[in-house]
Amino acid sequence: MYRSTTASLAAGLVALALQSSPVRAEPVTLTFWTIDKPDQAQQSYVLAHEFETKNPDIRIAVKHVDFADISNDAIRAVATGSGPDLVSIDNPEVALFASHGAFVDLTPMIKASKIIDPARFFPGPLASVTWKGGIYALPRGSNTLALYLNDDAFRRAKLDPARPPATWAELRADAAKLTDPAANRYGLAFSAIADEEGTFQFLPWIQSAGGDWNKVNGAAGVSALTFWQGLIDDKLASRDTLVRAQTDSFQTFVAGNAAMAISGPWELSGPIAGARFAWSTALLPVAGPGAPHASALGEHTFGILHTSAHPAAAFRFLEYVYSQEGRDWNEFGMLPSIRNADPKNPAHPKAYATFIEEMRYARVRGPSPAWPSISKAIQSAYQGALTHQATPQQALDAGQSAIDSAREEASP
Repeated sequence: MYRSTTASLAAGLVALALQSSPVRAEPVTLTFWTIDKPDQAQQSYVLAHEFETKNPDIRIAVKHVDFADISNDAIRAVATGSGPDLVSIDNPEVALFASHGAFVDLTPMIKASKIIDPARFFPGPLASVTWKGGIYALPRGSNTLALYLNDDAFRRAKLDPARPPATWAELRADAAKLTDPAANRYGLAFSAIADEEGTFQFLPWIQSAGGDWNKVNGAAGVSALTFWQGLIDDKLASRDTLVRAQTDSFQTFVAGNAAMAISGPWELSGPIAGARFAWSTALLPVAGPGAPHASALGEHTFGILHTSAHPAAAFRFLEYVYSQEGRDWNEFGMLPSIRNADPKNPAHPKAYATFIEEMRYARVRGPSPAWPSISKAIQSAYQGALTHQATPQQALDAGQSAIDSAREEASP
């Protein structure tokens, strides 16, 4: 009897304890696809780990997907309902995802947020995530283009690196003085490769001359492409410009085989350390006196797929990313997308000042849901002219026809 009563009492106490104890909910798990690689210094992994530590109710499963695959993989995953909660998308493709309803419209959550203020974004980054008045992603950081100079080569050519070329004419004149075939040195290195990097490099030239991505065959586009053609034809830039990616092109600058180079801030996180000469940076030259400055806007954005079961939790992570933008330059090799999100003691402070100034003029590619097709048309145009398969006008006329067709097909 004693054992039976005791056992009953114990069982009752256990049941009472279970009823009165708070039940701890399992943490929400978010899946996050990113182009970052699983390295301790990569932004996506660093911020995801920090966010988990600060928010024990949320776990983030980060997965690396190659740059070339992530957009198509994400679209297919949405179609099958198996997509991640968060995905990293190149900024000109936000319009594609937004127009197809693949991304959550963040506008209502941003309006309710006490952390995110869209007015603080530079114009380019804000335009890159905006579609028909809604904000569909957040920049994870930004990059843009500037002109790198070999100061020692400038001085040997009796040029002043403190007075870098400000116009196309000055750029060509300086490149001619800096080119030295005997030393295997070209005046300028840039990338005209037939992929998105080439489009990224070409658009600022059209834009400074008064054109844009949606009108490439006017006088602005023809003058820009003719200028590029002349640099290569006159051997002021290598013919390998047509096949070199930006990082490969920049290596010729680091090696001393090009006295100037057009590239972005990512070169400062490692490649520039190989330079055995004094160097500096300057704004991209403009078409002529009084012409507008223009530069390209690069980097990926973070968006929430509409198939996510946890959009509110995913948005909390986006708020954290936004709050950490001041770390982008020194830690992650990116420019902040937000005005006044300056890092403390920025590395390469003079270069940082150049790139932050350039961010004022950085323009989004598009936006258009047909951007992949538009970019291919632009690539075909400049490659056709640079290889003399067509004149700049003929090449750009064909490109404009393909752009118009792509835009018409993408229209609802």
